[in-house]
Amino acid sequence: MIQALRGMKDIVSPDNEKFVHVLKTAGEIAERYGYEYIETPLLEETQLFKRSVGESSDIVGKEMYQFIDKGGHDVCLRPEGTAGVVRMFIQNKLDKKGGIHRMYYHGPMFRYERPQKGRLREFHQFGCESFGEGSVYEDFTIILMIKDIFDALGIGYRIKINSLGCPECMPGYREHLIAHLNDIRDGLCEDCQRRIETNPIRVLDCKVDSCQALLKEAPVITEKLCETCDADFSTLVRLLDAHALPYELDPKLVRGLDYYTRTAFEFVSDEIGAQSAIAGGGRYNRLVEFLGGRPTPAVGFALGIERILDLVEMPEERREGIYLGVMVPEALDTIVDLAHRKRRDTKVFAEYNKKSLKAHLKAADRLGAEYCAVIGEDELAAGEIWVKNLETKEEKRVAIREFD
Repeated sequence: MIQALRGMKDIVSPDNEKFVHVLKTAGEIAERYGYEYIETPLLEETQLFKRSVGESSDIVGKEMYQFIDKGGHDVCLRPEGTAGVVRMFIQNKLDKKGGIHRMYYHGPMFRYERPQKGRLREFHQFGCESFGEGSVYEDFTIILMIKDIFDALGIGYRIKINSLGCPECMPGYREHLIAHLNDIRDGLCEDCQRRIETNPIRVLDCKVDSCQALLKEAPVITEKLCETCDADFSTLVRLLDAHALPYELDPKLVRGLDYYTRTAFEFVSDEIGAQSAIAGGGRYNRLVEFLGGRPTPAVGFALGIERILDLVEMPEERREGIYLGVMVPEALDTIVDLAHRKRRDTKVFAEYNKKSLKAHLKAADRLGAEYCAVIGEDELAAGEIWVKNLETKEEKRVAIREFD
């Protein structure tokens, strides 16, 4: 028997209902914040992610599904969403239009890493990207939007925040950090030793316990911020305090991607084990320019859908729709016509096999229908349909032409 590849998972009951609920809830909230839905391709040029995510990142170095296609192009399945949205933003000349552009998306991402609970090789994200607004108030508004999404889904969280500085203050901090890392180099893991040369700030993100122990005395970026970055970060902290959001300052929060500047944040849950991040993002003011567009401030986030499925509280189930059935085959044409008409404004379950009334009622109950409507021999002769409200238990017969 052919089975799904390792790290790839079918989305079936009961997860499918939660999956749809997450997308619907997140999408509705994003639209309330002024975001519009977009889609970008699953397949992109590999160079897009090397230039944006960074060749020193684990995603590019170890995890991408990369191959040469039949046309000889170096392509890969997208490992994350932001780079493709930025490429789309530039290709459609939105950077030249000016103004503010707010977009949301969802879909599968692909990373070849060790599968574990909540972390698959094909996984799904919901994300938002805001272009053209440089104010830290936009950063805070995005954090508020994620809060609204998780509150609506019944998910508890804590927020971690940090500032990654800007081209003015990062170089000085980088020098201090490299000096410290060279002092402890021998005790660091192989990946961290490599990162000292390629992207030293990523050492702070190492998940190896022995490395984290050595990094306790590492210099802190928020103590080296320039005046503008420090003012922005202080404003963000003040806004979080004013809205009583549960946050903590995490000077080692650098995210896993190279394009972040200034604000970086993660939402974490204590209910999903070691891989506790359930959403994350931040500001990336230089990425549009770096990929060939006009300088454009930007900020965004993504949440992992598989990460949160076990945490989602589904709304109380309520009956919905109409179940249509027949007790005599001669009524089938009538049922088909009714089903087509009723589907214009409600959900319809149509059963085309002749069954007893008891069997139809049982099927309608199992499907969660609000009404069970059946045509038997007597009803067909009288031009009527028997209807039962499965919530109130009220029964009646109505003329087929008046059935609504």
